[in-house]
Amino acid sequence: MQVGYARSSTVDQEAGYQAQMTTLKAAGCDKIFAEKVSSVAHRTQLEAAIDYAREGDTLVVTKLDRLARSVTHLVVIGARLDAKGVSLKVLEQAIDTSTSTGRLMFNMLGAIAQFERELMLERQREGVAKAKAEGKYKGRSPTARAKALEVHRLRSEGLGATAISKRLNISRASVYRVLGTS
Repeated sequence: MQVGYARSSTVDQEAGYQAQMTTLKAAGCDKIFAEKVSSVAHRTQLEAAIDYAREGDTLVVTKLDRLARSVTHLVVIGARLDAKGVSLKVLEQAIDTSTSTGRLMFNMLGAIAQFERELMLERQREGVAKAKAEGKYKGRSPTARAKALEVHRLRSEGLGATAISKRLNISRASVYRVLGTS
């Protein structure tokens, strides 16, 4: 049995979501699990698809980035599927882990993606260090402290921390931090 999984990051990506559904149906998926959720959020439909798949089944996705948020996550998913005797088919990258060549491609793509990620993070760190050295990088501006006068004014009007935080769109902890520093 072929079990499909489709995901889009936001509800605004309807065209891509529908394209995935169409592609999975055309690929012969008997059952499709789909969701509109960020890759970093808990993905209940991905979990349901993995749980649903049985030995000899194939989990089918259109692209690797629809399945995993990182190489580490991809490896974990691959290991879970392998332990269940379920293969993975990635249509756009022509990966099919039911074959030795497919397993090789899966592992090579994972290694390349990890390498690219590490290079990107290294360049980012170098850029931040350079900007700090030039005095151009100061970090995120403290939004709550910028609203300190408003916090004190609202507190003097008798509002509590929860009401202040809602009105100024800052956390309660930030309200207490501002009030505690005066």
